[in-house]
Amino acid sequence: MTIQWFPGHMTRAKRQIEEKLKLIDVVFELLDARVPESSRNPMIDEIVGSKPRLLLLNKADLADAEATVRWSEHFRALGREVLAIDANTGSGVRDIPGRVKVLLKEKIERQISKGMRPRPARALIVGIPNVGKSTLINRLAGRNAAVTGDRPGVTKGQQWIRTGGDLELLDTPGILWPKFEDPEVGFRLAATGAIKEEILPIEEVACFTLRWLTKAYREALAERYGLTELPEDLPDLAAAAEVLEEIGRRRGCVGSGGRIDYEKASGVLLRDLRSGKLGRITLEAPVR
Repeated sequence: MTIQWFPGHMTRAKRQIEEKLKLIDVVFELLDARVPESSRNPMIDEIVGSKPRLLLLNKADLADAEATVRWSEHFRALGREVLAIDANTGSGVRDIPGRVKVLLKEKIERQISKGMRPRPARALIVGIPNVGKSTLINRLAGRNAAVTGDRPGVTKGQQWIRTGGDLELLDTPGILWPKFEDPEVGFRLAATGAIKEEILPIEEVACFTLRWLTKAYREALAERYGLTELPEDLPDLAAAAEVLEEIGRRRGCVGSGGRIDYEKASGVLLRDLRSGKLGRITLEAPVR
């Protein structure tokens, strides 16, 4: 499966970011802690270049804590400053200004040496849709300064937002790349809600997710749905569909004639995943 989804407003956002970059001191690259690599937009490296950058692993309260530690170590080994946060609860958010001062230490010291009073750092926030940019801005600003939503594509234009502290923020619409060369990237983003559900085969997304959960979070999956005979491995989507059928049966996703409603069962699974009812789940591991 090759997913292609690049709405016109994302094309405009890419161009606008490039135009505003000269005004920016630091870039906040917001990632989903549950899919840190899959939620990285490879275009961002090209767009922001050598600007100081802070990787923020958002939704960390929904991610596997041990996996988040491994991902943080992975990115630091690549020379990136990284911080795990949860914009919804505020966890880790207060540490962001301090990290910015570390990244901009030399610039701030130069300003002070010239007798200048350092102005608030101007930060550009970038990330794929539905990763939590607007929620983070509101948390930093201490008010509802940006529109939020639980679906991708809520932010449609750029806006400067003052936090009242040492930061000024530039919000941007979420940017996805034109297509996913690795179909598993598309499945992971679909599972976490980064891609609009109406353009996806939701049953395939659910089956992909089940294959990972059976391998990495077997006990949590079995406990959530009362699966007493969960196979050791799901070698293909057909095998996963059998588990999805059992979940549908146990959750009452039954249509006329007693047939399982696979679409409804898929929705149950994905909502449980996204809401944390399955526990703290990370859908990929760093490549060693």
